[in-house]
Amino acid sequence: MRAEIIIKALKFFATPERKKTNEWFFKTGKGEYSEFDKFMGVRVPKIRQIAKQHGKNISFDEIKTLINHPIHEVRHCGLIILVHRYQVGDYETVFNYYIDNIQAVNNWDLVDTTTPQIVGDYLFKHQEKLPLLLNYAHSSNLWERRIAIIATLAFIRKNEFDVTLKISKLLLNDTQDLIHKAVGWMLREIYKRNPDICKEFLRKNYNKLPRTTLRYAIERMQETERLRYLKGNF
Repeated sequence: MRAEIIIKALKFFATPERKKTNEWFFKTGKGEYSEFDKFMGVRVPKIRQIAKQHGKNISFDEIKTLINHPIHEVRHCGLIILVHRYQVGDYETVFNYYIDNIQAVNNWDLVDTTTPQIVGDYLFKHQEKLPLLLNYAHSSNLWERRIAIIATLAFIRKNEFDVTLKISKLLLNDTQDLIHKAVGWMLREIYKRNPDICKEFLRKNYNKLPRTTLRYAIERMQETERLRYLKGNF
């Protein structure tokens, strides 16, 4: 089976040193967001290499074996294969498959490296389905909420900002730092393309902005302006 070949290839490149680094980086300690995630210790470039080499013509059943695997790097490889499948033109099938298996997208890197390319791109082309992102924004699941905001990167890249701003506002009261960072990141991406729109959002919502969100959003400002926004002096 091709899934078994992919898992063996990943194990070949796994190292104890990288396993330890990944467990620290992704916060696998007791009570942390990746407490129950498992790592084998493979670097992302190798995961991408294996996905490219072995992901062609793999069946969706075998992809499911990968994306539901307990090892993080195996899931990541399976999800990258889905991105490749989407990019060669299997848009609707891959989008629906991704949504049907959304529980497999259960860490921030898995969201960030696959959601804009699949969910964001598809919804940009089929905006009648945008309520899906609003549902995710209200989800009790951390990763679905992150999917809601990170998917909008596809819209930002097309210079459409309304969806990002709407979901950002919905998430301002979120309690999770990973959401604060994600919202700040998307606002910074808007700033890079249209500073005035980003600044207006920050001014209007300043009293509700988590500090982390604000710091991420204003990273590209000149120092004097950045300091003024940190103090709320507009």
